[in-house]
Amino acid sequence: MMASFAAASKGHAVTLFEKNAKLGKKLYLTGKGRCNVTNAAPIQDFFESVVTNGVFLYSAFYTLDNMALLELLGRFGLATKTERGGRVFPESDKASDVTKTLTKAIESVGVKVKLNTPVQGLATEDGHIAGIRVEGKVHRFDSVILATGGLSYPSTGSTGDGYDFAKSAGHDISPTSASLVGLDTMEDVGGLAGLTLKNVSLSLIQGKRAVFREQGELLFTHTGVSGPLALSASAYVKDKDSYAAVIDLKPALDEKTLDKRVLRDISEAPNKNLVNMLGGLLPSSLISYFCGACGIAAETKVNSITREQRSVLVRTFKALSFGVRAKRPIEEAVITRGGISVKQIDPSTMQSKICPGLYFAGEVIDVDALTGGYNLQIAFSTGYLAGMSC
Repeated sequence: MMASFAAASKGHAVTLFEKNAKLGKKLYLTGKGRCNVTNAAPIQDFFESVVTNGVFLYSAFYTLDNMALLELLGRFGLATKTERGGRVFPESDKASDVTKTLTKAIESVGVKVKLNTPVQGLATEDGHIAGIRVEGKVHRFDSVILATGGLSYPSTGSTGDGYDFAKSAGHDISPTSASLVGLDTMEDVGGLAGLTLKNVSLSLIQGKRAVFREQGELLFTHTGVSGPLALSASAYVKDKDSYAAVIDLKPALDEKTLDKRVLRDISEAPNKNLVNMLGGLLPSSLISYFCGACGIAAETKVNSITREQRSVLVRTFKALSFGVRAKRPIEEAVITRGGISVKQIDPSTMQSKICPGLYFAGEVIDVDALTGGYNLQIAFSTGYLAGMSC
């Protein structure tokens, strides 16, 4: 929608082909239905949150940065608000309002929309784009922008069509996999399903190195962990490597301070069982699992806990560890890692270096970022640049 708006605003006759019955279907799922439009951080800080091929996005980000995006959306009636972590949402908390705003934008510049119209492929002549194939017929166009999304949430229409179209024009596709998705653990955490931990720190350890570390919110599922921290950590998980997910349950306290707290709790109620003492330090639904991870029986009297056992308790508070078995399936992922190789795309225009007249935008390209509005900004910025470059 942003690509078609930008192209039409330059005076081009633009047709938007949409396979779904309505526009912006995937937007309805973003930000838990609220649509995390972008982030309020300075645009130069966005690159720190781009996991793959951030340098490729310089021209796109600076052609339509986050402030310019919000100004554009505001021009067509969208009021926004900024929340924790700089996340920007519609003031109404309705993703549908973002779609309505973009619809107003494309209507204002005369974009022709064809719903329920899946594209079957590209048409090329002498290595140049000639148009697209729809219902067995070639529709001729001077330029074509592929903004078909990746493989995540296939029910919204993201079924990988764009990769096949790009391949047919000679493009290479970097291997695709899930990103921003839950992690399944080696350990059975089914008994913790539904437990949310706030203000904890999650580290993703590969060998002896932390490849990710962040503080925030974590959610246990029947098979592992999810929530903002796990989703962001998944962006750094490569399919064939081994990782541990390590939770610091008390990131505000160092081991020495935490040990003093445990000692104080023991001295104040020496006849308590461990399970009761931990009630002041942990959510009740985590205590049994935590005791098991420490190797100390939950019914142990705290006055009988040895110095070594106390040391284990403290270490487990600071490093409750889980082996990462796998990422959840790509169908559950927020975005797709991989896609059309950026080596074959001109970053200053989003035009193919192989097939003149063919442009790319959004998730179909091999770029991805962390949660927080960054991926939608990538979509809007690359779409805008592609449309302006046609």
